[in-house]
Amino acid sequence: MDFWRIDDFAMSLTSLSDNTVVSYTSDMRLFCEWCRRSDLVDPGRVTRATIRRYLAHLTTRQFARRTIARKVAAIRRYFKWSVANGLATVDPTSGVSVPAGSGRLPRVLDAREVSGLLDGAVGDDEPEWRRTRDDAVLEVLYGSGLRVSELCGLDVSSLALAVGAATVWGKGSKERRVPLSEPAVRALRRWLEVRADVVPPDQGDALFGNERGNRLAPRDVRRIVDRRSPTPTHPHALRHSFATHLLDGGADLRAVQELLGHADVATTQRYTHVSRERLSAAYRDAHPRA
Repeated sequence: MDFWRIDDFAMSLTSLSDNTVVSYTSDMRLFCEWCRRSDLVDPGRVTRATIRRYLAHLTTRQFARRTIARKVAAIRRYFKWSVANGLATVDPTSGVSVPAGSGRLPRVLDAREVSGLLDGAVGDDEPEWRRTRDDAVLEVLYGSGLRVSELCGLDVSSLALAVGAATVWGKGSKERRVPLSEPAVRALRRWLEVRADVVPPDQGDALFGNERGNRLAPRDVRRIVDRRSPTPTHPHALRHSFATHLLDGGADLRAVQELLGHADVATTQRYTHVSRERLSAAYRDAHPRA
């Protein structure tokens, strides 16, 4: 009999992104297997000491701190659900602390690197439709600071090009309206002229498609960035660069929070630290008495 009900737990994670649900589910299956090897056949027998032994096990296996922090977050979430559903009477993660991950953000792209990514030359063998699509994808990622999952989820009906805006669905299925830059609007108009040649009718209203005619997926976006970026980077670096460049330019923190779709302003404040570091570096490099 399955006392752990991992599948039921996974179905309860409706407020989290798909990637987080997959990670948490995998983390819990591994923890469950580890417990079973210790003859702990159900979650009601897990104690605080069990959790601490598992942390020691992960540390011994030299997992990164951020990975351990995520695994503990998954276990905390599971036991909160477990107590609420009668699988356990107490939460064994209560009082257990773990060193937080570094929370390191991807390196912010400078103006030259952004220009190289958005306006750089492509190979002569690049199909015109793909160049048009990639232009639109990159302009929206940087110009509106979208998460990759948000971009992949865009439909044609999400766009309001006449007013330079788009409606996106963020984490926790929260809807928000974001502005589109003028270059993004122009790129999207060009893409919409050829979209029907790439995205078949069975994909419905999907805005972007891949070479196989399916809705664009995060791995496709990674390939686009890899092809176009003159220096190694990551799709999320465009979102981080969007936020940092806004703050560097004097944008209000709360406004950036709304644009990014952060539920907590503390999440957005991470970018102020990056921005301050950039300003300090500029001061040290330029001021004669720094």
